[in-house]
Amino acid sequence: MSVETLDIVVALIIAVVLHELAHGAVARLLGDRTAQQAGRLTLNPIKHIDPFGSILLPVILAVGQLATIGRIEFLYGWAKPVPVNPMQLQLNGQRHPRQLMAIVAAAGPLANFALALLGGYLLSISQATTFLTYFIIINLTLGLFNLLPVPPMDGGRIAVGVLPLPAARWLAKSEKAGIILVLLLLFVLPTVLGQFGVAFDPFQAAMARVLPWAVDTILRITGHSGGV
Repeated sequence: MSVETLDIVVALIIAVVLHELAHGAVARLLGDRTAQQAGRLTLNPIKHIDPFGSILLPVILAVGQLATIGRIEFLYGWAKPVPVNPMQLQLNGQRHPRQLMAIVAAAGPLANFALALLGGYLLSISQATTFLTYFIIINLTLGLFNLLPVPPMDGGRIAVGVLPLPAARWLAKSEKAGIILVLLLLFVLPTVLGQFGVAFDPFQAAMARVLPWAVDTILRITGHSGGV
């Protein structure tokens, strides 16, 4: 394994572990012990990592981009979801499962954005610029990816919490179809159509536009005038 690939793997492990830990920690603060009882309130990566979604897929994507265009423009992946029981969530003694579940869902992407900011600040005082560059990109990509407004993505669960009840119920019922839709659009269709010379990769196209802006925003907030 090259040093560059190792940097990617380590950065990704930190990003996905703290993403899932944030979900579980916020759920625990709101009264749900499900994640704690499942042993998921831990920094142990083995408890959180999905071998394919957390490591293999992002490394394949990163190595492929480095080999073809010499740089990483986007990465995506996932970890094992932290178990949460919305009916156990409460705030000030009141149970509002949809709304509080939206807060739990938002905690993961917010943790990634906070980690990206931390990476930006550390760039000024650390020599590990290559690692921190990947760290920023991976956390921003993971946070943005999870904000897709389709259950079971975090963005879908946030939408269920804020939409009017009829729309929220419809969206919540679409969770099984949602993951199939995400897999089709992100992986299956781009691969199949690519075999026929058809360029179709909406997520990559969107990230190619959004991610550079997000990285630039992080750098400017943390006092850097140039790009990574």
